[in-house]
Amino acid sequence: MANQQPLFGLLPAGQPLITAPSQQPNQTSFLYLIPSTTPSNPKPFAHLAVFLLPGISLPENTAAAIYIAQNPSAFVPSFAGSVAANFKFLGGVGPGKESAVFKVGTNAGAEGGVVIGIDIEDAGSVAERIQQLQQQSQSQSTALVLASGSSETPSTQVLAQRIIQNAFNFLSGFSGQVGQSGIEVVPLKAFQDWWRKFETKIRNDPSFLERPQD
Repeated sequence: MANQQPLFGLLPAGQPLITAPSQQPNQTSFLYLIPSTTPSNPKPFAHLAVFLLPGISLPENTAAAIYIAQNPSAFVPSFAGSVAANFKFLGGVGPGKESAVFKVGTNAGAEGGVVIGIDIEDAGSVAERIQQLQQQSQSQSTALVLASGSSETPSTQVLAQRIIQNAFNFLSGFSGQVGQSGIEVVPLKAFQDWWRKFETKIRNDPSFLERPQD
């Protein structure tokens, strides 16, 4: 794969397209030094698009893992398939997702530029790390919302009330009486069904409890 046609296109916002790597430590690793500014765009870029070039196919069961090092003077030339400590995983591209846009910060590479590392790795491993990034991002967003103290964010008491209301609305249709005692009970299976559906709803729409329940 080394010394052949370019595989990837990199497009920093406001800068020219980059297709030739600055270095290629081995057949599956590529390093791209991107300056923070250019004469035509003196403002540091904040977003980066990475994509497979037309007609390019990666080896079966592989994907391109994409990394960034914010300090070019400290990057390790022997990237060679193992991530150096100063590289941060951004995401990946590959079959079914031939392009991606990454937010790399409002002042990406403001002090001399950045180095983008692309390493062709096992597709399953890349997909797993992308999923972990998404989960971390979602958790951080939730934490920021809760920490903001915004009046639009329901209090813990309101959220608890809405969870209880949601459970009551679901379970009320399953209640029955024990003999002649008049005591109402709900089957355990009904509660398990509610919990499963509640978890699914949370995953699909984490903000639904912020809205009043029907």
